[in-house]
Amino acid sequence: MNYDSVLKGVLPELVPSDNERKIVSKEVNKFLVEINAELKKKKLKATAVLGGSYAKNVWLAGDYDVDMFVKFNVSHKSDDLSNLLESVLKKWKPERIHGSRDYFWIKNKIKYEIIPVLDIKQAAQAENVTDFSPKHVDWVNKNGKKLKNDIRLAKKFCKAAKCYGAESYIRGFSGHVIDILVIYNKGFLQLLKAAIKWKPKVVLDYNKVHQGRAVWRLNKSKTEGPLVLVDPVQPERNAAAALTRENFDKFVSAAKQFLKKPSVDFFVEQPLDISKLKKKGYLIALSVTTVDAKEDVAGTKFVRAFEFVRDNLVDFNVIDAVWQWDKESKGNWFFVVKKTKLSEFVDHKGPPVKMKDAVKEFKKAHKKTFTKAAHIWTKVKRDAITPEEKVKLLIKDEYVKSRVGKITW
Repeated sequence: MNYDSVLKGVLPELVPSDNERKIVSKEVNKFLVEINAELKKKKLKATAVLGGSYAKNVWLAGDYDVDMFVKFNVSHKSDDLSNLLESVLKKWKPERIHGSRDYFWIKNKIKYEIIPVLDIKQAAQAENVTDFSPKHVDWVNKNGKKLKNDIRLAKKFCKAAKCYGAESYIRGFSGHVIDILVIYNKGFLQLLKAAIKWKPKVVLDYNKVHQGRAVWRLNKSKTEGPLVLVDPVQPERNAAAALTRENFDKFVSAAKQFLKKPSVDFFVEQPLDISKLKKKGYLIALSVTTVDAKEDVAGTKFVRAFEFVRDNLVDFNVIDAVWQWDKESKGNWFFVVKKTKLSEFVDHKGPPVKMKDAVKEFKKAHKKTFTKAAHIWTKVKRDAITPEEKVKLLIKDEYVKSRVGKITW
């Protein structure tokens, strides 16, 4: 199959039907009316409006995650907008999510993400980065009018490649990042063709504001990732600052595979295939429960604990490591390693032999030493020689115990 026939075959599954749009719009508009009524009742100078993929008309069929902005008049700039909004949403029992300015999740038939922002008319009025968010919608609708379906393709492609999501426990390609990338490259296919040439660190500046100097001009802490994507609305911001190298690599790899052999399979979210993991090497599988009620908090702790175990299995040559989680309380960790048994002792490097005093102290601490490559060394007994033994020790570590609940084999 060629690219065009694959993409034409996929699109009807991604674009919401007229009937679906009608049903969802009715539900969403009803909720907007209810929130605005509550804002009026509280006598707040604010208006709830649609945001994100729904306002941009790039949402996927069957995907009912809806962003809303509650735009507060600038007269509220000295107020805590998150607390004001929480009082408005109280009857819907929202989940408060920590951010540069806290926002809220409400889950019923649809999952709503409700973000308090100042209704700014110019950049100087902004008190927080989120105040620019409605401007992102305007930018996409202006610059991406003919690319809405390309954005849908890119979004579904990332979901299938398991590299999509702005949540702090995923750190993948956000919807906003995908919007910019598709518009920057003038299409989905063009994006993939550009991506196969990417090497960290990639710097993309749609408006050429920084004239090739974005890495030096932007906040250093925000340019440490593999992709520096200058926000066209906030040029001092890297829109892809949260993207991990792992998710960056997943996208580039999927792009290469698709361009080599296009298939509709690249747009299908597949369940984890345990049998494929087993074929890669020695598999260790754990069932893990999360303890926090808030999804973002629980998910972040779950993934951080997973990464701690994975990173401490390095001596066993980790081939692959995967997690899955139901976003409520149940999850799994899978570690595939090459080595199933290590030597009982490992060489431990000491100071250079020319550092006489340090060598003397090292010899005091270790009875048996030897010299190699101009350093003093000793042999230290490992705390575990099999991956199972190591994992059992790691899951007892306070770092893991403080982040997740029960772990079973």
